Amino acid sequence: MDDLVDLLGRWASGRGPLYLLLAARFRALIDDGVLASGMPLPPDRTLARRLAVGRGTVVAAYDLLQQEGRVTRRQGSGTRVAPMELPATRTADGVVANPLLQHILHPPDGVRLLTCAAPDGPPPELLEAYQEGAGRLSTVRDMGYHPAGLAELREELAAYYRGRGLPTTASEILVTTGAQQALTLLAGLLVSPGDTVLTQSPTYPGALEVFRHAAAVVRPVSLAGPAGPGGSPVPAGVARERPAPAEAPRERPALVYAVPTASNPTGSVMGAGDRRRLARLAAGHDIPLVDDEACAELCFSGDTPPPVASYATGEHVITIGSMSKLVWGGLRVGWIRASAPLISRLARLRAVHDLGGEALSQLAAAALLRRLAEIRPVRVRALSESHDHLCELLRTHLPSWSFEPALGGQTLWVRVPRGDVDSFSQVALRHGVAVPPGRAFDPLGGHADHMRLHFLFPREELSAAVRDLAAAWHAYDGTRRGNSRHALIV
Repeated sequence: MDDLVDLLGRWASGRGPLYLLLAARFRALIDDGVLASGMPLPPDRTLARRLAVGRGTVVAAYDLLQQEGRVTRRQGSGTRVAPMELPATRTADGVVANPLLQHILHPPDGVRLLTCAAPDGPPPELLEAYQEGAGRLSTVRDMGYHPAGLAELREELAAYYRGRGLPTTASEILVTTGAQQALTLLAGLLVSPGDTVLTQSPTYPGALEVFRHAAAVVRPVSLAGPAGPGGSPVPAGVARERPAPAEAPRERPALVYAVPTASNPTGSVMGAGDRRRLARLAAGHDIPLVDDEACAELCFSGDTPPPVASYATGEHVITIGSMSKLVWGGLRVGWIRASAPLISRLARLRAVHDLGGEALSQLAAAALLRRLAEIRPVRVRALSESHDHLCELLRTHLPSWSFEPALGGQTLWVRVPRGDVDSFSQVALRHGVAVPPGRAFDPLGGHADHMRLHFLFPREELSAAVRDLAAAWHAYDGTRRGNSRHALIV
């Protein structure tokens, strides 16, 4: 106990609720491997007494860590550090690495990664775009530092949104190093420790990690709506939230995060009426709404729905996008579309971090945007065919699993009839397939009986992966073994 208290150190010296500060310190110790897998942690009352805090602070911190899969809590056996199959990693600048990124940091040999939903390898158009961009470098006559992005790409992105019916100027565009940096910048500017962030559930886990890193309280918003995989979302009001850990604040949320178009992970597409209601919800409650459009150009219908900002009359809706899903993950170009004053503040924040993105990639992205009408149909057709193939494979080899066909994107949201995917994923890994458990997509650690499967492999490899999953399912006894920590989910 004394050693643990020493390790916790000055955990309460930061800003925000005590339970978030305590959870953050435990998170760092667990991710760094200082607290080993399986290590027992003190009982709630004992630790609370030693730290001179209320028992509710410790309970809320432990509950949050359990939702993240970092600890397990069972009546009779107490609280323990959850098993971790891969070593934790701390980056060179001292920041704890996201435990969901371990299959990128340490890719396992001989395992098909159904965890990573990103195009495998650059398309020929990317090389051509870089060649065009290299030819245009001679037109750049400055030092090359552009925290808001190169003017050429900002103009192209503004024209892109105008083409989708959303009046936009270059001053309303900030270029980022992918959509993940866009989320990080927005969280850094708009979210303070202890603030509440509302999300859909399930949702993109990379966003959940950003908000948790900002020491926010992340809560799923209850949504209604019958159409589309997972339900075409209809906001039911800010007040309808699922319960959060004890001591969580109940003030007005700092941010709402949604993925209404080709959602990651469900592949759902929100209808026009629901988009309008979502925009009104943000304006009516004076809450910033982040519309994540990373997969927006991947709707199987061939049509890209208007962004939620098209239905907004004010400046509450912020749109983010990326080239990584449409083209290739290695093209680290994303963006934020928001009001000009907010873009100016974000540019100043980004200047502190890296002074702006790399110029050649931005010129290549501008060239790709000019060819969007040529590139998108080919990519969407290939994804749609691969999606249909995966659906047929699952119906044939795993008929007891249930799912709704996606309307776009790169992933399918699948439910197993027994057990949980945390334990099944360990069996699947021994059969050569890595799958992401549904808990990682839920702010409160729910959806334990779901997994997300991507359909980005070539046809034969996808067939082999499903056959391996079927063999793993046949060997799985359906036993729930509690939470364990898993790998990359993008």
